[in-house]
Amino acid sequence: MPALLTPRLLLLPLCRAVLARRLETDTFTLPLDGPDGPLDVRFGPQWPGDPLSVFPVLLAALTGQQGEVAGSFIAAQRDTGEAVGMLGTKAPPSPDGAQEIGYGFNPAVWGQGLATEAVGALVAHLHAGPRVRAVTAETAVSNPASARVLTKLGFRPVGTGHSDEDSPLILWSHTAT
Repeated sequence: MPALLTPRLLLLPLCRAVLARRLETDTFTLPLDGPDGPLDVRFGPQWPGDPLSVFPVLLAALTGQQGEVAGSFIAAQRDTGEAVGMLGTKAPPSPDGAQEIGYGFNPAVWGQGLATEAVGALVAHLHAGPRVRAVTAETAVSNPASARVLTKLGFRPVGTGHSDEDSPLILWSHTAT
């Protein structure tokens, strides 16, 4: 899986080494393959936030030579090497071509436009593939900042839902133009 570039971020594939190390400690630095060679990426205790609880499952699912979690990326700042978020697909595309994404960023970088930048790059990457006709997402009604990210990128609300964790949800869709 290739790294994705934005003006301020590198979106690096989430790999076995990062999963294993994060389950051992909350602060560490690892050299990861970037587009211009190895890059020392620093991971702090805020990273990755809520997805940490699924790291044991993701790590156990990696078999044999499979060293990366398909469709999942670490968002690292290009100028500092700091891991500031995580984003990716939640499952393979549905038979009708819908691909659901999720994302989260460290509170220290909220309000800086990094989520919009990263999610925009992920959406463009997914639409460039042959199987994805629509990128979908869910946001909690109580999280208007996440809804603003999607709105800025051209997502449209298409329904509502509910989860035990986030309560009422807004369902979003983005189709290729």
